[in-house]
Amino acid sequence: MIGITNDARAGRPLTVDDAEPVGVQQLEWEAGFGYVGDHWLQHMDFPFGLTYGLWPRVEAGFGFGGQMEEREETLGEEKVISDIGDLTLGTKVKVLTADCWWADQSLAFAVKFPTASYNEGFGSGRMDYDLTWILSKPITDKWSVHFNAGHTWTGDHQDEMHDDVLHYGLALDYQITERVQLVAEIFADTPITAEQDTSVRFNGGVRWSIMNNLVLDAALGTGVRCDPAEITATIGLTWTFDFGRK
Repeated sequence: MIGITNDARAGRPLTVDDAEPVGVQQLEWEAGFGYVGDHWLQHMDFPFGLTYGLWPRVEAGFGFGGQMEEREETLGEEKVISDIGDLTLGTKVKVLTADCWWADQSLAFAVKFPTASYNEGFGSGRMDYDLTWILSKPITDKWSVHFNAGHTWTGDHQDEMHDDVLHYGLALDYQITERVQLVAEIFADTPITAEQDTSVRFNGGVRWSIMNNLVLDAALGTGVRCDPAEITATIGLTWTFDFGRK
């Protein structure tokens, strides 16, 4: 599922996406649990997404879910708040194939609607738009590389002005066995007018195909530069099945 925020932009458990859309008349269901922790905040996500293959090389879908935070406030007090997440609608189109252009290449567009409570400190309280270029290339029978580069146009909330953001990242996957794949990535976000505030995060994990159409995933990560997350963790499922075929 393609989204605006880092944790929603890609096929589980990575942030960096791959160029291949969901197959025609197939429905991909994703659900999971995500955790981000630092010294004063523990954030948990419960993401949910559906993506459908509309036509050859074209998919569309949405992402939604819930979230909860445990915040350390003044005088050592703790506050626990829960809320729904922002709604994201997106599409991905494969525009070039490796047969003719060295690597598979896609464009993904997403719109984020501010359904989370801005007053409770969740979400941005504004609509954001994102356009991302995605490249995927097999290196060997077991190794593949994926590269993303995109631009997020951030809306302004009342008197607050927000920078647009450039985001980019590189991911590798390695097929250990027929059903087990290792994955790793490094990705960054750069505010347009404040390059010195670029944040970088590393993430690595595993995908396990329990069945041909059911994948269990898990990953751990950490902030590398200007990222407050001391640790990130995610676990989830991806289920793909035919829908609408006669």
